[in-house]
Amino acid sequence: MRTIPDELVQRYRENGWWTPDTLGDLLARELAAAQDLEFRVHSKVRPYRGTVGEVERAARRLATGLHQRGVRAGDVVAMQLPNWMEAAATFWASALLGTVVVPIVHFYGRKELTHILGDAKPKVFITTGSFGRMEFHPDITSDIEIVGIVGGKDAGLVGATGSTAVDFEDLLGEQPLSGVVATDPAGATLYAYTSGTTSAPKGVIHSHHSLVHETHQLVGQNMLDAGKQLTATPVGHFIGMVGAFLMPVLAKHPINLTDVWDPGVALGLMKTDGLAIGGGPPYFVTSLLDHPDFTTEHLAGVRTVGLGGSTVPVAVTRRLADLGINVYRSYGSTEHPSITGSRWDEPEDKRLYTDGRALSGVEVRLAEDGEILSRGPDLCLGYTDDALTAKVFDDDGWYHTGDIGVFDDDGYLTITDRKSDIIIRGGENISAAEVEETLLGMPAVAEAVVVATPDARYGEHATAVLRLHDGHDLPDLDEVRRHFEACGVARQKWPEELRRVDDFPRTASGKVQKFKVRQAVSGDR
Repeated sequence: MRTIPDELVQRYRENGWWTPDTLGDLLARELAAAQDLEFRVHSKVRPYRGTVGEVERAARRLATGLHQRGVRAGDVVAMQLPNWMEAAATFWASALLGTVVVPIVHFYGRKELTHILGDAKPKVFITTGSFGRMEFHPDITSDIEIVGIVGGKDAGLVGATGSTAVDFEDLLGEQPLSGVVATDPAGATLYAYTSGTTSAPKGVIHSHHSLVHETHQLVGQNMLDAGKQLTATPVGHFIGMVGAFLMPVLAKHPINLTDVWDPGVALGLMKTDGLAIGGGPPYFVTSLLDHPDFTTEHLAGVRTVGLGGSTVPVAVTRRLADLGINVYRSYGSTEHPSITGSRWDEPEDKRLYTDGRALSGVEVRLAEDGEILSRGPDLCLGYTDDALTAKVFDDDGWYHTGDIGVFDDDGYLTITDRKSDIIIRGGENISAAEVEETLLGMPAVAEAVVVATPDARYGEHATAVLRLHDGHDLPDLDEVRRHFEACGVARQKWPEELRRVDDFPRTASGKVQKFKVRQAVSGDR
């Protein structure tokens, strides 16, 4: 675990940012006041319609069943499920039992799953037989004591494979668990695996303290009621999990999930069910606006949008604002979920062009090279890899984010790049984010990713990989040069190679995995 100075611990407690509440305490109290809220899963394969109270009862029955099988506070419960009711039941049951939950993105394949299960060493693993690219692998779960499969009997995976797996329904006890199992609020409650910038998923450890504070932080930061939200971000990802299973419970909002992101389906639900899209990474919002079914009628479902999770291009925020959408930006990561942010009611220039100010209890400063350092009550405990923890966190409690940023005179932060995304051409640093932002000003370009490519003369040069709007051809280099010259961008920053893709490799939250783009570009040379 990372070093947390005593002075910070005392400050967080005195200010009420860290309380005696565990995640189970928080959920038990808030679920009791949310029993009649609607709980819907919009799915072609496993739809569900019920109430929060009914799902809580399933969670408490699961908690009873797991407790009868020897699961105790501090044990690890992993789940790899789409955005289904059973995922909520598993997450809530884990919290009520005081266990450590490990949500795994449902489209992670055998390689990632083997790594995560080997690293987390769960006592319980709950999954499904197959969904999209995901499928159950009995051989890599054979050492796990309790394996439950949602729909396992229907798929013929229980009793017929030689696996010790049981059907999810058979894990439920007859009576729901009463109360909450006591555990240490300073201890671990979540391992969140993220592969945003590395090839092997990193296990981020969150405590009850950090996750409870983060939930309150997000609910308080998004005080404007943006309507009934549709959660499409996979619940195996940190922000999808918080947005689906924690925030609505505290805010007393209905829960609506979808297990596949289909902009056309989402647009239909916005009209038929009055659902809204509250934001997230820009991709989820722009894919709606770019869809041929989008009309001005849908603007009621995107009237307030919070963007974050990846670099937010000004071209996107300006486009949304010009449509009359209230847009605000925020900045964080799985390690430190809420570093900075703007509220919906702050000045437009701050909401559109900066990533906001430090949030409650959070401190932010810049290192000499411009790297952003942060610390706060929602910062994680470290990684499951001790060597990585030692590399990223210092003895004063600061998290070295790897992002580069600047402050304005009012203390608003703007992310300008990642240290790993800087292109060094002839000894001069080029910001990939600046080049990407300029490319987005071209009519044909829907999304741009710029990476460094080896150059015999200059060491590196910029290669632009572009996703285009429908009906547009890839511009040639002369068109790009004329555009950059008209924008007043220095010649050495101009892209020197262009590539076209139908889409980019992405994380569960929609964030482009640049390391895979780099690998693809390098492999083509």
